[in-house]
Amino acid sequence: MSDTMPVFVNARRVDLPRGGTAAMAVARFDPAFMAGRADAAVSITDARGLPVPPEAELVPGAILRVAISARRTGGADADS
Repeated sequence: MSDTMPVFVNARRVDLPRGGTAAMAVARFDPAFMAGRADAAVSITDARGLPVPPEAELVPGAILRVAISARRTGGADADS
């Protein structure tokens, strides 16, 4: 058995070690996504659109969708 498993993030294959988490998959897909996670501008969902916590352990073939909100959280809005 291989020590890695394929998962899919925004339709792109990412290889993770077995027991890898959603956060690990997203970070391998694009490190900038996880940088935005601190301000809650990033959402991680499964193939059905249900939220997936970053610490969720994935299974081989898992499908994740990741999006960054165009809205900034916190701070004053320049248009206000």
